[in-house]
Amino acid sequence: EKTSIIKKNKPSVFSFANFQALHQLYYDPNIENKNLAQKWLMQAQVSPQAWQFCWALLSPDKVPEIQYFGASALHTKISRYWGDIPTDQYESLKSQLFSQIACFSSGSKMVLTRLCVALASLALNTMPEAWPGAVAEMVRVFQEEGGGVDGRARCLALLELLTVLPEEFHTSRLPQYRKGQVRGALGREWGSVCPLLQQLLRRADSPGAVKARVLRCLSSWVMLDVPLNESESLVHDCFSALPDPELFDTAVEAIVNAISQPDSQRYVNTLLKLVPLVLALQEQLREAVQGGDMETCHGICRIVVTLGENHSRTLLEQVDHWQSFLALVNMIMFCTGIPGHYPVNETTSSLTLTFWYTLQDEIMSFESERQAVYLQVYRPVYFQLVDVLLHKAQFPSDQEYASWSSDEKEQFRIYRVDISDTLMYVYEMLGAELLSNLYEKLGRLLTNTEQPTSWQVSATQPHTEALLYGFQSIAETIDVNYSDVIPGLIGLIPRININNVQLADTVMFTIGALAEWLADHPVMLSSVLPLVLQALGNPDLSVSSVSTLKKICRECKYDLPPYASNIVAVSQEVLIKQIHKTSQCMWLMQALGFLLSALPVEEILRNLHSLITPYIQQLEKLADETPNPSNKLAIIHILGLLSNLFTTLDISKQDDESGEGSAPPVKTTPPPPGPNPVVVVLQQVFALIQTVLSQWLNDSQVVEAVCAIFEKSVKTLLHDFAPMVSQLSEMLGQMYSTIPQASALDLTRQMVHIFASQTDHFPPIKALFELVTSVTLSIFQQGPRDHPDIVDSFMQLQAQALKRKPDLFLSESLDVKAVFHCGILSLKFPEAPTVKSTCLFFTELLPHCSDVPPVARVVQEDGKVLIQALLEGIGGGVSRSLMDQFAEVLFSMNKNCFSLLTLWLKEALQPPGFPSMRLTPEQKENFSQQILSRERVNKRRVKDIVKEFTLVCRGLHGTEYAAEY
Repeated sequence: EKTSIIKKNKPSVFSFANFQALHQLYYDPNIENKNLAQKWLMQAQVSPQAWQFCWALLSPDKVPEIQYFGASALHTKISRYWGDIPTDQYESLKSQLFSQIACFSSGSKMVLTRLCVALASLALNTMPEAWPGAVAEMVRVFQEEGGGVDGRARCLALLELLTVLPEEFHTSRLPQYRKGQVRGALGREWGSVCPLLQQLLRRADSPGAVKARVLRCLSSWVMLDVPLNESESLVHDCFSALPDPELFDTAVEAIVNAISQPDSQRYVNTLLKLVPLVLALQEQLREAVQGGDMETCHGICRIVVTLGENHSRTLLEQVDHWQSFLALVNMIMFCTGIPGHYPVNETTSSLTLTFWYTLQDEIMSFESERQAVYLQVYRPVYFQLVDVLLHKAQFPSDQEYASWSSDEKEQFRIYRVDISDTLMYVYEMLGAELLSNLYEKLGRLLTNTEQPTSWQVSATQPHTEALLYGFQSIAETIDVNYSDVIPGLIGLIPRININNVQLADTVMFTIGALAEWLADHPVMLSSVLPLVLQALGNPDLSVSSVSTLKKICRECKYDLPPYASNIVAVSQEVLIKQIHKTSQCMWLMQALGFLLSALPVEEILRNLHSLITPYIQQLEKLADETPNPSNKLAIIHILGLLSNLFTTLDISKQDDESGEGSAPPVKTTPPPPGPNPVVVVLQQVFALIQTVLSQWLNDSQVVEAVCAIFEKSVKTLLHDFAPMVSQLSEMLGQMYSTIPQASALDLTRQMVHIFASQTDHFPPIKALFELVTSVTLSIFQQGPRDHPDIVDSFMQLQAQALKRKPDLFLSESLDVKAVFHCGILSLKFPEAPTVKSTCLFFTELLPHCSDVPPVARVVQEDGKVLIQALLEGIGGGVSRSLMDQFAEVLFSMNKNCFSLLTLWLKEALQPPGFPSMRLTPEQKENFSQQILSRERVNKRRVKDIVKEFTLVCRGLHGTEYAAEY
């Protein structure tokens, strides 16, 4: 029998240990003690005794922290254990809560709020059936005199209660059907709230604290989608409150929340009445800008942008009011161009950028006739926007920029990226005219015939940089090859007086953005390439200069042979001087790979020799030294340089143009015979790499770096790598036999993929495959759980072998049964990538039941074990995110061994409680019938069946959580 939930029990109910835990939580400096206390108290909160001790803790003789815990415990019980409360005690609980709120209305604010949240939770659980007119009753109870509590305190307590009610609704755990009912009931209660808020806001004698609370309450209620026409007069009152500094922030929040509700666009007349109110804020905005009041600027900007962003289309369509909307757009333009540097002197302009996207989208979505009318009005606005954005993108003086914190510099960088994205988007509306506009401005800046003073030169630097930044923003993502201003721009770039890092960076990035254009106009390379090579020597321009050289070498490689020796010499010099960080060194090697690809083979070899020799000598020296951390970094760096060079060095593209860069020269003679230059170099350094490996075989990072050289070479060279297949296969086998590592398996997979189908190379590939399989099987015997990466790579290798050369599974040396059972084990790994790779292995294995006898035998003998493992995973053993992969395996079994699957499925689902205790025999039978029905040939349907079954197994079927997943 349920006892009274409001009975004040003996103090002993809340034990001394609990009081001690509370003291530790609030006052003990030791974090471990705090964590233990919190755990203890959370358990106390959800215990049945909490219904009694929470009232005792609210006693006036307790300190506020203890009272707060009591109020929180009360809220927890009401919101999460509502079922514990007998219906006949709803009234007494409500009455007691009203009483406690009245008591605390003049007491601790934090306790009052928690009690209000508790009563709000009770209201939400009883509306509308058990407590109709809840809000009206709350207003009435607190407006009544009595209780020895002064009117102002009661008023503030009522407002707090009304404010937390919608907030509690949004965070409550009400079932979906109840949420709809309660939202409707709350909507009907607005009639009780609105007059009260109006009265309090308009009374001349209302204290500032009351008005601020009224505005907070309005903010909270409009989030319930209160119709805008029903809150219209209160929103107007909010505008009247904006001049009051004490009410400004809460008034802004209320206005923004009201006009950003999705439903508000239905109330066109109300929105039209708001436009003049917003425009009337311009004077307050200007005064705030002049006075450096960033908070006021920010608040007014939020209001104007919210109206514009949420209601652009609605306001555009009101053609009789086009001038007022244009005025609103110009007000947003003022906010975009607000004086000062973001984020140091202003934080407002960034709020406006999304508006410009929205307005453009709306204009471009109209039918062509109306669109033409809007474009006539708004194209000039967008040209003005480009000027404003480029002004805002300008860097401050070097001296001022140096005083900024690293966080401010990073925020400014992100802000410029946002501006860049906006400019790129605006180009869709303004088109080629935008580029012409930018070019003319840049031309005027750079061809000023009057001799400028040093002050004027320094003043034009940020402007020049910003204009180039605009060009770069557009050229990076949009094809500008047709533009007639690019030749002029390329001609202007060498005239720029670069004495500033930011300007130099932007010049580099602009050249890089025009790399494809340069490939079509190679005669212009001589204008800009010297600038790029010069910048390579400046560590401050590391990222921009190296990435630009890489783009030029990739796009223009067939036009670079005349410059090749110079590019290689400069690159070698900066690499030897170690000017660049590791990642830029790798990019530089990729650039050289592209460059060398277009040269005759003898020149490639000559350049490779001069480029690589210093590193080979260094590597020989390092290989002789005793391993230490410093050596390791140096070795990995050198191996990384080689692998990045070989990633892009591909002479096959000379004969088979891939579409990258300019067209290759027409060849009248066949390519010279002999091995690929990369193979020549690899053969020369092979013994050295083996020496390095012998020293570092137990270090996974060095092994990975070695494997990366060959993996990237194999991927790039493909069949040209053939001369090395035999010796690399032997080395890989030795490596993996000594210390198994995943990177060796990944490289083996590449070798299988490319060479297993070639008769000449099948023997070494077969021997390697059998060896690594045998070694991995021994790892499984010892316990594979500590090596999920090896298991993952092994399963991918087996899948690749089945896909490319199933003959590998005909070998007597390969234990197919053991590999199959390794797959069964791997399906139960907690690591999702490993399980995915294993599913891939089985989906590749099962189709070979018909043509590979060893596979057919193992599936026939042990297929039931596979179906059991699949069902175990579907039943809850693995993450729901993997169900598509499990369904793929099931689909493959259905397709390739249907008659056996029928038997296995019946036997596997027979034991009670498998694969889940939640399943009934009927649900199992239904799943089995669905899987074996005619729908089995539809992969998408099989996936849906598995997903539905896994939800039933996990007890999630029909839940909101499952729907959101």
